[in-house]
Amino acid sequence: MEWSNGAVRIAYERAGKGKPLLLLHGWGDGKVRFDVFWDAFVARGNDVIALDFPGHGDSSLPPEPWSVTEYADMTLAFLDDLGVETCDIIAHSFGARVAICMASHAPQRFDKLLLTGAAGMIPKRGPDYYLRVYAYKLGKHVAKIPWLGKALGLDAKMRSAGSSDYQSLDGVMRSTFVKVVNQDLRPLLPSIQAPTLLVWGEYDAATPLWMGRVMEAEIPDAALVLFEGASHYAFVEHSRRFFSIADAFLWK
Repeated sequence: MEWSNGAVRIAYERAGKGKPLLLLHGWGDGKVRFDVFWDAFVARGNDVIALDFPGHGDSSLPPEPWSVTEYADMTLAFLDDLGVETCDIIAHSFGARVAICMASHAPQRFDKLLLTGAAGMIPKRGPDYYLRVYAYKLGKHVAKIPWLGKALGLDAKMRSAGSSDYQSLDGVMRSTFVKVVNQDLRPLLPSIQAPTLLVWGEYDAATPLWMGRVMEAEIPDAALVLFEGASHYAFVEHSRRFFSIADAFLWK
């Protein structure tokens, strides 16, 4: 299925009848991440909806660099056009960023949130981080001087700077990634009214456990469930346990 607002084209899937359940995937992923749960969610009596965010899966690129805010606004417009007034959300990582933004700005639209490996907080950074940023910015300026940049080997160094996620991107998605990861959503947490369950992998390196503990403390009605020995993809690694938790939290 496809949806478009004239600026982006969204690929999505929808199946089942009952209360709407929106599935939001992580960065660099797609709606297929939830395939393992799809039939069970539909059989549970839900109107299940999963989309590919712009720049992911089978959807088009955003027309310009987007922040989380633009992704959230687009998703709300998508729900409006599908006739979804209220729903529950299951979201992973970047999808949780979008869920946090939507639930804080349109709390009447969302009944329950199940967020796993939720992103949205700025990592703790020491002096070495800021030294690297300063060195990178200085290197970019020096690299613009052709003979000097080449002599110092700065062209190659600039191309290899940044995280693996950053390096895998170019054009509008690279700029979008920078905007997304530098948008601190922590101030929005107290505005979330929906009961929120946080599922976290003990050894999540992408969104460390301390982030989950902060979200549990600052979202008014939140609880944290720890999956021992699991990673950022705890919900996939322990899919049966995750479904049991979703079943108990969302439908009982």
